[in-house]
Amino acid sequence: MSEQEIKVPDLGGADEVEVIEIIVSKGDSVEEEDPILTVESDKASVELPSPGAGKITGITVKVGDKVKEGDVVGTMEADADGGASGSGDEAEDKSDESGEAAEAKSEDKPEKSKPAPKKSGGSRKETVKVPALDGFDNVPVIEINVSEGDSIEADDPLVTVESDKATMEIPSPFAGKVGKILVSEGDKLSEGDDLIEMTVEEEGGEPESDEESESEQQAAVEQGKSDDKPKKEQEAPQPQGATYEPPAPGTKVHAGPAVRKLARELGADLTRVKGSGPKSRILKDDVQAYVKSQLQQAQQGGSVGTASGIPGVKLPDFSQFGDIEKEAMSRMMAATATNMQRSWLNVPHVTQFEDADITDMEDFRKAQKAAGEKKGVKMTPLPFMLKACATALAELPQFNVSLDMDKKEVIRKKYIHIGIAVDTPHGLMVPVIRDVDKKGLWELAAESADLAQKARDKQLKPAEMQGACFTITSLGGIGGTAFTPIVNTPEVAILGVSKAAMKPVWDGKEFQPRLMLPLSLSYDHRAVNGADAARFTTLLSQLLGDIRSLLL
Repeated sequence: MSEQEIKVPDLGGADEVEVIEIIVSKGDSVEEEDPILTVESDKASVELPSPGAGKITGITVKVGDKVKEGDVVGTMEADADGGASGSGDEAEDKSDESGEAAEAKSEDKPEKSKPAPKKSGGSRKETVKVPALDGFDNVPVIEINVSEGDSIEADDPLVTVESDKATMEIPSPFAGKVGKILVSEGDKLSEGDDLIEMTVEEEGGEPESDEESESEQQAAVEQGKSDDKPKKEQEAPQPQGATYEPPAPGTKVHAGPAVRKLARELGADLTRVKGSGPKSRILKDDVQAYVKSQLQQAQQGGSVGTASGIPGVKLPDFSQFGDIEKEAMSRMMAATATNMQRSWLNVPHVTQFEDADITDMEDFRKAQKAAGEKKGVKMTPLPFMLKACATALAELPQFNVSLDMDKKEVIRKKYIHIGIAVDTPHGLMVPVIRDVDKKGLWELAAESADLAQKARDKQLKPAEMQGACFTITSLGGIGGTAFTPIVNTPEVAILGVSKAAMKPVWDGKEFQPRLMLPLSLSYDHRAVNGADAARFTTLLSQLLGDIRSLLL
C-alpha cells in the first residue's frame, strides 16, 4: 500500500467553497467515488468523492473551512490492487503529477454529484440524482417542471416534491438540455434516486448549433430583453430596488443552498425577498439588498405594515442554571411561529367576547345520533358553528375581506371558505372547507371530519389549506372559559370557541339551567370596528340559540 494526498478536484468553475460536513473518519475503509466530505457552493451542495479504494489515514480540514481546487483535504492508503487515481511510486515521487492524473481520471469517469471539470468546449451526458432531502425518504413527486428537450440553467427547478406538509423544488445542478425524464408524478423519491438524464454544456463551449442559439435569442426576446443587449448584462441582472414582497399563502422560495445559508445567518425571511435572477430566483445580492433596506427602515423608525425596528430577544446561556436539552424546531412549528409573530406584529388585534345559549341546539344534535349512524357520519357542534359563521359573514361582509395596505385597497370576497384549526401531533394545521354557505349540516359534518383526519395523518394537500376567508379554532374539547386567538392574516377575523358549561340564566322570573358556549372573536381593527364585532358575535349567539333561523 502507499499513502497519498486527497485533493479537491475541479469544482466546475466555483472558486472557494465551504466544507459543511465530514462524511468519513480516520481509519474508515472507502471504495472509489465514496463521498469523503460535502462542500457548498453558490449553486449546490456537492459531495467530494474518494479518488480510489483504500483506508483513510487522516482528514486535514474541518467543518466551516474554505477549500478550492487542488487543496489537500486528507490522506489515504490506497489498495495495492487498484490504487487511487494518480497513486503509486510515480505519484509519491511527483505529487504535482499525481494531482494531474487524478483530474485526468475524473474527466474520464463522470462523478455522480458534481459538475465535470471545465473544458474548452463540447458536452457530456449526466444522470441527475436526488440530493439530500433534509432527512426525508419516499417523498412523492407532485409536479414535473421540465420536459424532454428543454434547455435549462443551473438551479432551475426540475421536479416538485412534497414532504412533511411542505413542498420543495429539486433544482438542476447543471446547465444544459433535458434528455430523458426518469420519474413520473406520484413516484416516491429518496436521496440518490435517478431523476433525469441531460446533456451538459462544458463551460467555454460554443452552442451546439445555430438553431439552438437562435432559440435562446428568441426566448430572451419573449422575456422582454433586447437581442443587442450585452450577454453579461442579460445573464447577471442587477438586484431590483424593491426587494420587499408581502408573502402570500403557500409562497415558494427559489434560492440555492448558499443563498439560504446567507439568509439564515442574516435572519432574513426569504419569502419577503424579491429575486432578480432567472425565473425570479433569489441571489445573494437580493438578500443583502433586502437586509440593507430593512436596516434603513429600522433606523428611520420603521414603516407602516412592516413591523421593522423591533429589537430581538437575546437569550442567556440556560445551561448555567441547570441541565438543558436542545432540539431543532420541526418545519411546521417554525412556520407556525413565523406566521403568528408576523400577524401579531402587523395586525392591531381586538377581541370581542360573547356567550351563546346552545341548549336547544345540543338537544337537536344529540337527537340526530341514530340518523348519523345510518349515514356513517358523526354530527358534532362544528357544522352548526360553520353554518352560523357563514350566515354572519354573508350578513356582515366587512368580515369577509382582506386589506392591501401597499395599494390602500380593500379586497372583498364573493365566496365563503372557512378554515378549521386542527390540533395534531405534528402541530397546528388549518384545512379549509369551501363554499360553506352552499352546503348542508350533514355534508359539512362529513367534510370537516375527513379533513381533520387528513390533517392528523399528514395527508393534506397544499390546496386544501389555502383560500380561507375566516377561521374557527376550538378548545372546547380541552377546557377554558375564554381566550384571544391570533388573526390568521390576510384574513381579518378568527372565532375562538371554548368549553360549554351549564350556567344559571335569568329568564325574567327565575334562573334556568342553560348550556352556555363561550365565543371569542379576534379581529383586525383596521378592517372591522368594535360595533360591527359586537353585531357579529350577537348574531352568532342568536343563530346558535335558535338553529331554525339558519334555515331562513
